[in-house]
Amino acid sequence: MLAVLEPIEAAAASVAQQLSTDDQAALLAISGGAKLYEHLLTGRMSVTAASGTRIPHTKLRRLEDAGLVARDTGHPVQAGQPVALTDAGRAALFAARRAPTTQTPKVPARPGTSPSTPAQRR
Repeated sequence: MLAVLEPIEAAAASVAQQLSTDDQAALLAISGGAKLYEHLLTGRMSVTAASGTRIPHTKLRRLEDAGLVARDTGHPVQAGQPVALTDAGRAALFAARRAPTTQTPKVPARPGTSPSTPAQRR
């Protein structure tokens, strides 16, 4: 089992470093359930997540090419093709969300007060 998971986790860690916050948001939306639809009149394609988030088709293709999402082509695109995260997509999303974020800057103490002196209310 570990031999199977190690390459997935290694690939996910490298992909997670390259994921933009926009890609992370798209993966998170897709993780809750999503479908790819083609508009009958315009022919435009987009992904609609269960949360109501719309993801452009170009972003879907980029995530698909990276191996992070897969769609069920057994359904017609006009009726909606289910889109789901792959194992690598889940691992990349987990690694990206687990990665340390930038720390909040410390607010400097007011001049003339010691760091241990509590602020006085007026």
